[in-house]
Amino acid sequence: MILETKNKIEFSKDLIKKIDHELAKYPDDQRQSAVMAALTHAQDEYNGYLTNEIISAVSDYLKIPRIFAEEAATFYSMYEHKPMGIHKICVCITLSCKIRGGSEIVSHLKKRLGINFGEVTPDGVFSLKHVACLGACRNAPVIQIGTVYHEDLTIPKLDKILDDLKKKAISKKG
Repeated sequence: MILETKNKIEFSKDLIKKIDHELAKYPDDQRQSAVMAALTHAQDEYNGYLTNEIISAVSDYLKIPRIFAEEAATFYSMYEHKPMGIHKICVCITLSCKIRGGSEIVSHLKKRLGINFGEVTPDGVFSLKHVACLGACRNAPVIQIGTVYHEDLTIPKLDKILDDLKKKAISKKG
């Protein structure tokens, strides 16, 4: 069964199964508690970002007011609202990272990739996003790519990470 919402977004059987699994964790009067997990699953299914229509479809499916889904989707930094690169580089820009060389890491990333925060490289491989904190202050400066943290960064370490990710992206495309 595929759910068609008022917004003409169709959820796959797999997405419905994942959202239903999350809903099962909460009493019926607490359906909004599943909103973050549902948004995450929807973002994964729909090319890594959420449109207004997808957010509405999630709220429709959860049977919660749209504002609950909108608030979560716009507040938390893990949700994207436009296409991102294959490798989204989240860069911590807090004081701890800056003190330990984060500003140099940011400058190098922007120069090497030829993009600013919120942009995607022309080849679609990398995007840059600034985040308030990655919670690894002890090992600053730090970036997150996917679910992997890269800590105690230096420019040579960063260049190796970027080179390896670029090679993997090229081999997947070709």
